[in-house]
Amino acid sequence: MTDEHRKAPRLRTLKGGSITFGPIAGLECIVRNLSETGAALEITGETTVPDQFSLIIKPEVVRRNCEVVWRKQKRVGVRFV
Repeated sequence: MTDEHRKAPRLRTLKGGSITFGPIAGLECIVRNLSETGAALEITGETTVPDQFSLIIKPEVVRRNCEVVWRKQKRVGVRFV
């Protein structure tokens, strides 16, 4: 039995990303996997990521509004809202 709760399968990826929120210009991250409904992000640095933010996925420059659904060390799982 699996603990999988995702609505769409995620595909492994290694894309750049930028997290934006409030007056912060951009916090760099790595998009580790991606689906139509969400993503797993690896955060670089020691900054705390808020519960809601905008994610810019590079190099496509796609902007998605996100809500954090889980946190583990330097990774966060997000749902696109």
